[in-house]
Amino acid sequence: MSSRHKENATLIRGVGGIGVALLALNSMIGAGIFALPAAVAAKAGDPSHWLFLGIGLMFITIVLSFAELSSYFKTSGGPILYTATAFGPVVGFGTGWMFYVSRATAFAANITVMATYLGAIWPWFVTDEGRVLFILATTAALTTANYVGVKDGIRTIALFTFFKLVPMVLLILTGLKEVTGDTLLPSHFPAIDDLGGLVLLTIYAFVGFEGATTVSGETRNPQRTMPRSLILTVIAVALLYFLIVLVFVSVLPAGERAGSTLVDVGRRLAGDWGALIIGIAAVFSIGGNLAANMLAAPRLTFALGELQMLPAWFSTVHPRYFTPGNSVLMLGGLCLVLALSGSFEFLAAASSLTRLITYVLCFASLPAIRRNATPEEKANAFRLKGGYAIPLTAFLLCLWIGSHASLNAWLVTGGLLAFGFVLYQIAQKQIRATTPFPPSTP
Repeated sequence: MSSRHKENATLIRGVGGIGVALLALNSMIGAGIFALPAAVAAKAGDPSHWLFLGIGLMFITIVLSFAELSSYFKTSGGPILYTATAFGPVVGFGTGWMFYVSRATAFAANITVMATYLGAIWPWFVTDEGRVLFILATTAALTTANYVGVKDGIRTIALFTFFKLVPMVLLILTGLKEVTGDTLLPSHFPAIDDLGGLVLLTIYAFVGFEGATTVSGETRNPQRTMPRSLILTVIAVALLYFLIVLVFVSVLPAGERAGSTLVDVGRRLAGDWGALIIGIAAVFSIGGNLAANMLAAPRLTFALGELQMLPAWFSTVHPRYFTPGNSVLMLGGLCLVLALSGSFEFLAAASSLTRLITYVLCFASLPAIRRNATPEEKANAFRLKGGYAIPLTAFLLCLWIGSHASLNAWLVTGGLLAFGFVLYQIAQKQIRATTPFPPSTP
């Protein structure tokens, strides 16, 4: 918002609507699409595809709320800006820190899974040497692509998206012939003992879209581009999951679904060649998720640096490439350490919970942002109909889903948040140390 955060004119607005959509799409579709169908079908049975579509429609309330929030801002930062504007720097930092940690650990986890998928095709990748070299090379390549320019980062994401979606579309088109009326509209709906836990599992298909809001400062006409791209992308992802899961439950008998993946569906439809194509698609799917993470997450520490919640080093714009170069390097190094050490695993249990907490804080900030927006910002904003009905629904939905997280996940989240505030205090002391004392009065 212009009244509190001036726009950083040194960042190039090189991201258009397609770029925002690609970033959101790849943040949402990573390794999950290859594991969730089996995990959900094991609990929900034949109607699983309708469950994904239904939760996708529920999730639209979350996306719509973010769409309005993003329309008030032209600068980078996303959730950090929203909560810092409404509640001050401490809450803003806590939001940004949880968001940043969840994305860094997701990158580390996904790059390890990517090595595993490659190992199923070429065993060298699962050897100690192969795994280390692959993680080093891939992290270095993605870090370099985003260090030298945001357009190169978007081009990298577009390449991964093409090779991810084409095999998925082919799988759907090939598998639709196996769909029957009973599969599309099953007459039997199994009893679900833990509906909340199942929703918590299924929601993994849709989280991650908010990463696109962190590049508002590099988006052309963000107040209009961002809401439209977010909404259309989430709808597209919901439809994609619906069709993928419909094919999954149509091709694989109920007794063979547990522990199966889309590779098994590809093998059933087209033999070893089908399995190979889907395996390669999994690599590109995870690769696109990694590329989106590498583009979006550095903008979080960049925004924290601009807001003086982290040292100014994080908010330095590269004089030649006009990118947040230091923040890109920081994320690359952190992800590399996490992926090679394996220490990121204890964070995985709390990753989804930190994302839900971030959502709740963002929705709680909307009343203050609406109230304090300038007349120009109000005129250009994507204002939701019905007052606070949609944000309140999204707020309660996140609370309900989060209530089904385990105690261990809450404890890990609390520990991570405490560690983040230790770093915050260190940063504040460094900032005060470089601020000259005001002249004394005689």
